[in-house]
Amino acid sequence: MTAPDLPSLEELGLDLLRVPLWRRVLSLVAPFVLVAAFFPLAVGGHWILALACPVLLSFLTYGSISHDLVHRTLGLPRWLNESLLCVIELIALRSGHAYRLSHLHHHARFPAEDDVEAAAARLPRMAALMDGLTLQWRLWFRAVVQPGPHRPWVVGEGIAIAALLLAAIIGLTSIPWLAIYMALMIAGSWIFPIVTVLIPHDATGTTALTQTRLFRGRVLSVVALEHLYHLEHHLYPRIPHHNWPTLARRLDPYFARLGLKPIKLLF
Repeated sequence: MTAPDLPSLEELGLDLLRVPLWRRVLSLVAPFVLVAAFFPLAVGGHWILALACPVLLSFLTYGSISHDLVHRTLGLPRWLNESLLCVIELIALRSGHAYRLSHLHHHARFPAEDDVEAAAARLPRMAALMDGLTLQWRLWFRAVVQPGPHRPWVVGEGIAIAALLLAAIIGLTSIPWLAIYMALMIAGSWIFPIVTVLIPHDATGTTALTQTRLFRGRVLSVVALEHLYHLEHHLYPRIPHHNWPTLARRLDPYFARLGLKPIKLLF
């Protein structure tokens, strides 16, 4: 919901809702390319490049690509959006529809006690890191027990993840790369409470403008691959990640007038 004293989406420009077809296709193909690239790179012993694949996959899916599918911001037919959310999160060993349920609840309830996804915002750093060890399974179980149209998807995704893990265990000696890939993807999800919750959120904030931190600067833009726009996203969740930098530039004059001080790294 837009905070008081900020412009409506219509005032900012409805062009922020539009993404060229080529950018949507590139985003949606990227996760599959990264998965496909990992295995030949690992088999060939190119471990630095191989490790970069699951790292980027975790970052890009949870942070933006799957995130857009969760919010249905890409303008895709519903059947395609739901199928891609399922498959793209499955290759990351996560339940896409459990992610949606928890994330939309987070938008509606943060920083309430029942916001399981963002509980780490109220924890010390080490406790937040430990929270990540079981977070994805807790989100999945919470989604399973909650009635709704999401439940068949969540149950099916849980079965698929279990089957993939079983296949990795069975093939541990013959195709160890599969188990290594899955271990890396699971380990990658452990840092989500730090990267996506503790860093961008402030559980002590009392308004929509203070519960999520404002980031700016060239260094942080490069380090975060233009993803540190969580305040802007919370204020205008209908806007796809491709347009977050443009949204941020249009909001900067309003933030300045409201006295918001951005966090920068060097410059």
